[in-house]
Amino acid sequence: MPAKSPILPGPRTARGAVLAVLLSNADQTGAEPLRGRVTLAAIVRTLKRKYHWPIETASFPSNSADGRATWATVYSLPPDVIAAAMEAGARDWLKSSLIHRTGT
Repeated sequence: MPAKSPILPGPRTARGAVLAVLLSNADQTGAEPLRGRVTLAAIVRTLKRKYHWPIETASFPSNSADGRATWATVYSLPPDVIAAAMEAGARDWLKSSLIHRTGT
């Protein structure tokens, strides 16, 4: 069965905010778009399952601010997926998403 084409979520949603970071190939430096409502992992899972984005996950050992050992997780999209998405209209969606977040 062929893979389903990725779907763009609403640009004003937490899903849209996270996908905008992934498509812009920028680092997600915190959970600002989430504001405690839902975890980043839950949003990524939804983007993978419901919206069909092939998000890659890499986890590695890290230290928390208080010195405890923990795991850090990095999410990314493969460069070819980003390029294909941009050619399929994600560029305009991304501009719209950034405008909604910055208010400019």
